Amino acid sequence: MQETAVLDAAEHLFYDRGIQAVGMDEIRTTSGVSLKRLYQLFPSKEALVVRYLERRDKRWRDSLMAYVLREGGEVGAVFDWLYQWFSEPGYRGCAFINSFGELGATSPAVTAVVRHHKDELWGHLRELVDDDAKADRLLLLVEGAIVVAAIRQDPDVVRQAKAAAEALVSG
Repeated sequence: MQETAVLDAAEHLFYDRGIQAVGMDEIRTTSGVSLKRLYQLFPSKEALVVRYLERRDKRWRDSLMAYVLREGGEVGAVFDWLYQWFSEPGYRGCAFINSFGELGATSPAVTAVVRHHKDELWGHLRELVDDDAKADRLLLLVEGAIVVAAIRQDPDVVRQAKAAAEALVSG
């Protein structure tokens, strides 16, 4: 229960403001867990970041793939799901890209979690198209849409990526 409270607080604060802008004391205050207990659960901020990303990875990919399967397993559904995500209040782009941008140069553990997430996403795309080269291109379209939607604060950019993905798959 306390671990969940800490992870919930960390996810909200890290995603909303950035990892480096949030201290462990603020996570303690937001979660309601004592600082001693917080450090028993997560011996370092890096350990907390890694666990936050691992949890987010599973939830994010499970949600995406469940939606895609409900919609018939078509590539276009990936982009429809992205549109819904981009339209959520507080959308700030990809937590993995953001974390890599902040910590990738100094934290091999964070880099490993980010790479795992992107590799798994590529694997899901590969399952949809059964072609490595197409999966590579789809990943670029997905990642590009995520970044541009965050920067422009415009979920509609995904429509161009979806059109390009559908042309890629049909061609």
